[in-house]
Amino acid sequence: MDRLLGNPDACITGLTLNSKEVKPGMLFAAIKGTHADGHNYIAQAIDNGAAAILCEELPTFDTGKTTIIQTKNAGQVIGPLASAYYDFPSESIKVVGVTGTNGKTTIATLLYKLFESLGYPSGLISTIKVCVHLDSTVATHTTPDAITFQRHLAEMVEAGCQYAFVEVSSHAMDQHRVEGVQFAGGIFTNLTRDHLDYHHDFQSYLQAKKSFFDQLDSRAFALTNTEDRNGFIMLQNSPARKFTYTTRGSADFEARLIEQHVEGMLVSFDAQEVWIKFIGRYNVSNLLAVYSTARLLGQEQTEILTSLSMLEPVEGRLETVLLGNDRIGIVDYAHTPDALENVLSTLVELKTGDNKIITVFGAGGDRDRGKRPLMAEVACRLSDQVIITSDNPRTENPEMIIGEIQKGIPAGAESRVLTIISRHEAIKAAVALARKGDMVLLAGKGHETYQEINGVKHHFDDLEELTSLSTLNPIPET
Repeated sequence: MDRLLGNPDACITGLTLNSKEVKPGMLFAAIKGTHADGHNYIAQAIDNGAAAILCEELPTFDTGKTTIIQTKNAGQVIGPLASAYYDFPSESIKVVGVTGTNGKTTIATLLYKLFESLGYPSGLISTIKVCVHLDSTVATHTTPDAITFQRHLAEMVEAGCQYAFVEVSSHAMDQHRVEGVQFAGGIFTNLTRDHLDYHHDFQSYLQAKKSFFDQLDSRAFALTNTEDRNGFIMLQNSPARKFTYTTRGSADFEARLIEQHVEGMLVSFDAQEVWIKFIGRYNVSNLLAVYSTARLLGQEQTEILTSLSMLEPVEGRLETVLLGNDRIGIVDYAHTPDALENVLSTLVELKTGDNKIITVFGAGGDRDRGKRPLMAEVACRLSDQVIITSDNPRTENPEMIIGEIQKGIPAGAESRVLTIISRHEAIKAAVALARKGDMVLLAGKGHETYQEINGVKHHFDDLEELTSLSTLNPIPET
């Protein structure tokens, strides 16, 4: 704290980052964000009865009896302040964070389900939902703001939760959203191109991820995937206890894929075989991270593997729909080149004979533009037919997004690529083109139940679309 003006003993009845939510007695934190500066709303917060203002720049107007707390970085301070306000909840619950480009949601969600199945009331903060033991709400961010994060942890403590499994995004680290959280452990999955619209370059993205492990203390564990060359970089300056996992080579925890079918896989975890209801080599890595974390948290191997064998895939991650005529529809959240390659490589391994893979994908607007042509290259290389369409164009022109995607189409692949701007029509065309034994992949949106166009969210659910088209017959061959 650099300076305090007003009553140092002001009674605070709540914390908020939104001036519209301020009620008499609350503290308003004026944070400088990506799109807005909270300092512009201090007057509104005071008008609404704020008892205190946390800010970096002093207001230029008379603030009356409102206590003003000036600090160099309000974003860094609000987390510890919120932790104190909610009675330091992370000291009463074991919080494990998952970071990386791909796999965060799957690992955090499966850890939550695993520990619930083992009899431990647990919490989850993920891209899809926030769970407080058995109660869940839809999430709005991968990692919520610092105040909301601490409030969720406090709710978990009150509900008797013993563990909390949370996704930690690069944005969250850069914006100090988990500042003030005492982590029992951290997991690194992998690092591939994503969010460069925000971080601007890969090195900054890497450093944001690495800072999570740098901030762990010596009581925590840091678990990293050695198959990613950035895995050991994450651990370089971490004071935490260091552990590794891999599906290739040697590590503290090891897994091997023995056999794979459409219904699931036989996998060996530390030389113990178990059948799991997942497909995809990358899911072996995800499940190994879950297994390793459970072991590090003191659970018995046999009980872990028994529970793993009963777990179901996470919503919007390789979800399947039977389309009739022995065709299969797949919905997956893959929205990066690496994630798309992982999913398509799995389907390539599973397809038989002359069966085809038809991929429908787009790219989100107002996000990293550089990955758009890279995704086209991956889709064309690993698919038999590609349909480029809209994802969430947000405030961008869908045709311009598609134009940038098309730049990545390899020479000679043009005849296998269609462009249909309407996602509904693109999905319908894909199903109509699919014949007996073919697989239709809808990539990019996964669990999302909306499509954002011109800043407005409209209901749209890939899984619903596929299900409604399950009886659509293929176009007759000519």
